[in-house]
Amino acid sequence: MIPLDEPEAQSSRCIPNCARPPLRPLAGAVHCSKCATRNICMPAGLSEGDFLRIEALICTSRKVRRGEAVYRTADPFQNIYTIKSGSFKTVAILRDGQEQITGFQLVGEPLGMDGIGSDFHICDAIALEDSTLCVIPFQQLEALCYQVKPMQRHVHRWMCAEIARESGQLTLLGSMSADQRVSSFLLNVSQRLQARGYSSTEFNLRMTREEIGSYLGLKLETVSRMLSRFQKEHLIDVQGRLIRILDIDGLPHP
Repeated sequence: MIPLDEPEAQSSRCIPNCARPPLRPLAGAVHCSKCATRNICMPAGLSEGDFLRIEALICTSRKVRRGEAVYRTADPFQNIYTIKSGSFKTVAILRDGQEQITGFQLVGEPLGMDGIGSDFHICDAIALEDSTLCVIPFQQLEALCYQVKPMQRHVHRWMCAEIARESGQLTLLGSMSADQRVSSFLLNVSQRLQARGYSSTEFNLRMTREEIGSYLGLKLETVSRMLSRFQKEHLIDVQGRLIRILDIDGLPHP
């Protein structure tokens, strides 16, 4: 691997071919064995040799500041990313030019899977807060998957999860009431954070009410009204972006 402080690193194939401010590299190499999200990003049952081969595949770790894009719609697909810290939103540009948020990605989750089918990204990926990404060249990952079967199955699970997420959003937008949509969103965030070892009942929402509304197909005022209603019913406690779930069973379910 070329050291990050050498000029040649700027032309590395790991750097997205995008005309925007570059992602800032972190000092030092990636050490998956010391990473808190290792059990999420890496498959179980790897031999020591396979683990080292996968670790060597991750070309670098990069910082992305709040509001910056990792990639934009129609950018060539080169890498997938895993979120080491922080969170992101993916945004699709509709035919009329409006933006539609298609997902929120949290710590340990992959980013960039949308480009696999077409070799071009079909959405923008924007940091919701100062974040850190591990960059994985997909062509090399694909080749490694033929040799390391646990990693192949892991990537397949990523793809299946992406399909399930898209299917779930269609159901959410198509058949749920406003209170069910907001409740399902909170419960989904709760479950994902719990799976990563964080509190499932107290967390900060890094996205704005307007962004939540875009994702849920609701107006900003409707999202705020539903949260206020849940608070009045003592189902949650809302302090700005801090959410405390007080009665998880009492929240509306589909």
